[in-house]
Amino acid sequence: MTNNEYLPFASKVLSVHKHTDIEYTFRMSYDGEVKPGQFFEVSLPKFGEAPISVSGIGDGFVEMTIRRVGKVTGEIFEHFEGDSLFIRGPYGNGFDLELYKGKELVVVAGGTGLSPVRGVVDYFAKNIKVLKSLKLIAGFKTKDDILFRDDLASWSNSCDVTLTVDTGEPTDTCKVGLVTEHLKSLQLEDVTSTAAVVVGPPAMMRFTCMGLLELGFAEENIWISHERKMCCGLGKCGHCKINDVYVCLDGPVFNYTKGKMLID
Repeated sequence: MTNNEYLPFASKVLSVHKHTDIEYTFRMSYDGEVKPGQFFEVSLPKFGEAPISVSGIGDGFVEMTIRRVGKVTGEIFEHFEGDSLFIRGPYGNGFDLELYKGKELVVVAGGTGLSPVRGVVDYFAKNIKVLKSLKLIAGFKTKDDILFRDDLASWSNSCDVTLTVDTGEPTDTCKVGLVTEHLKSLQLEDVTSTAAVVVGPPAMMRFTCMGLLELGFAEENIWISHERKMCCGLGKCGHCKINDVYVCLDGPVFNYTKGKMLID
């Protein structure tokens, strides 16, 4: 990686996995330390750049799940396996996995919010003995919007996975209803010491955190991500500034005791 934090470097597209018509996961070449919840700036000359959360971490690569929503991401979708994109980062503080070891852990993700917490769930699903238990509630608008289907099936072998959609008919593997409707079904030994990670649209995070607090969760045991607020990644543009906090520098992951104060 270059010493100039403003200068992107070329990263080869190792593989591409299609989830939906507008959401793909790009596996990019990368050697270096990175945490779940951090993000990279992905760019193409003449088109611009976009902040993209890390959705997977491996030996010699990172994965980023990208939604086609604008000029930059639309052009990125034209570059597939064997091509190169430009990236800079990683930025942000990410999730500290050490904070959750030895505890019961609940992860609640809404829609593309599953991307930045995928690394958290995947790590603990493969190392389940370092936790007392792992429970995941993942919600999507419809069955056509579900991401990481293979991962969800694999994780269910070692942890309690609740997959739910807002509308439709329930099946053996998929329930119906908002993620908040399934919070009361959580079976926990000691809710006051249970850790929770909540990522998704702002309204979903707000009501999920309210639901967890009503169940007896301690504020200091809840972590959220304001990853939707990111822009330049360096605290220079001011787009993510809320009060005296720069989300791209101080976050995007925050403990709820601080994150609850970041009202834009």
